[in-house]
Amino acid sequence: MSNGNDSGIVPNAKRLLFAGFMAILAAGIGFGIRGGILANWAADFGFTGGQLGAIGGAGFTGFCFGIIIGGVVVDKIGYGKLVVAAFLFHVLSAFVTFAATKGQSQDTAYHFLYWGTFIFALANGTLEAVANPLVATLFPKNRTHYLNILHASWPAGLVLGGLVGWILGDGMGQSWKLQLGLFLVPTVLYGVLFLGQSFPKSEASARGLSIGEMLKDVGILGAAVACYLLVLFFQNALELPIVVSWVMGGVILLGVAFITGFSIGAWLLFVLLLTHVLVGAVELGTDGWIQNITGNILTTSQGKQLFVFTSLLMFCLRFCAHFIEKSLKISPVGLLFICAVLACIGLNLVSGIETFAGALLALAVYALGKTFFWPTMLAVTSDRFPRTGAIAISIMGGCGMMSAGLLGSAGLGYAKDRFAAEELQKANPALYATYKAEKPSAFLFLDPVTGLDGTKLAAAQAVAADKRTPEQKTVADASIAGDRHTLKADSFIPATMAAIYLLLFLYFKAIGGYKILTIAESKA
Repeated sequence: MSNGNDSGIVPNAKRLLFAGFMAILAAGIGFGIRGGILANWAADFGFTGGQLGAIGGAGFTGFCFGIIIGGVVVDKIGYGKLVVAAFLFHVLSAFVTFAATKGQSQDTAYHFLYWGTFIFALANGTLEAVANPLVATLFPKNRTHYLNILHASWPAGLVLGGLVGWILGDGMGQSWKLQLGLFLVPTVLYGVLFLGQSFPKSEASARGLSIGEMLKDVGILGAAVACYLLVLFFQNALELPIVVSWVMGGVILLGVAFITGFSIGAWLLFVLLLTHVLVGAVELGTDGWIQNITGNILTTSQGKQLFVFTSLLMFCLRFCAHFIEKSLKISPVGLLFICAVLACIGLNLVSGIETFAGALLALAVYALGKTFFWPTMLAVTSDRFPRTGAIAISIMGGCGMMSAGLLGSAGLGYAKDRFAAEELQKANPALYATYKAEKPSAFLFLDPVTGLDGTKLAAAQAVAADKRTPEQKTVADASIAGDRHTLKADSFIPATMAAIYLLLFLYFKAIGGYKILTIAESKA
């Protein structure tokens, strides 16, 4: 897994890298399985796309708390204590999620699934608060390469999670609880691998920098990004009043301002944080829905096969980041620009798929685009802001995950409801009145929309295409058309990212090129 000139700064570097790999693998397996059982939850409990999107979103928002809180304290309390906390959260999440049982009221099942998913994400975030800064510290000369290797475990987990759904779910008809419970296997493995290991300190921690000093580059601007997402969480997940949510966000922002001496923060880090909000929405938010969408356009089984294919391609590509950079002689920012362009093209191609072969090609373009976003963004932040230690990349990861839940997953769920409802209303208003859900879906400042009832839609989709009644065909076709419109709308996000990366590329070119900074070279 080395490029031959950087074996790490401590003897156990490769074991720690592999332990982090297994930790993120557990998160990926759980995420992959959850994406495949959304249809089970819709059929069992009658959830709408908006409700499923909110549950999926909890798989990201909980992550934010784990990674941000963990990232702030990890240099002070040590990696080991956070690993133990993450392990306990993972086990607890299984018990809470499995408490949802068919026959319960929809609200009861919803809350079990929502908070079980949230605790699972809290465990994942706590682990990344360990793994990301640990690998960045272990391999300071080649962070892009090794952070991409670390995060190759995410698509590997998606592959295994997709295979679980494909084999145990579709093939053997096993319950969703049995499928989901398998993420506990790599959970035990990462616990064993981390057990008894010694950990290095980041450069910032080794120099004895305080939390306030580490936060200066984040400052008021960077904290404002995180606090806005927290305000959305307080409003949407905790259902707190708008005024209370904004007051809580403001108090946190003032706290950061106070401990940093009212530092404005680095403008470049602010731009990177905003861009990572978009990364979370388009990469992870889309990942949470892509099985459901492609499975709806083609077949459920093919959707899972395509998800496995895409994830396997990502897994392989993440081992090639160093080769791509060196052979093409491009900087990390240049790599990000190319990826954003490909992701935009890929989503538009996927929106028009008609055959399995065509879907393979379209998803290959999309996978190539999204593969390097997350780890390369973390590497750029570590390279340019070493003074922040574990804090900046933890806040970045938290913002990305919070965005994926509150903006990406929830936004795509809202879009599916809106576009499918509009298509069915145009085709047959009376049929829409029969199939519409009881509760409307809402997203940010957009008008609420009443989507299709999940149970009724699943019943129509369960009938073979050549045996559907005209009414069932109309409903199924409206749902497919809604999914195509959703993917096209989604493609505007990487288009915006491409514009930002291009400007950053030009900025670095103007100042003499991209380079890795040390604390001595970075500004206080």
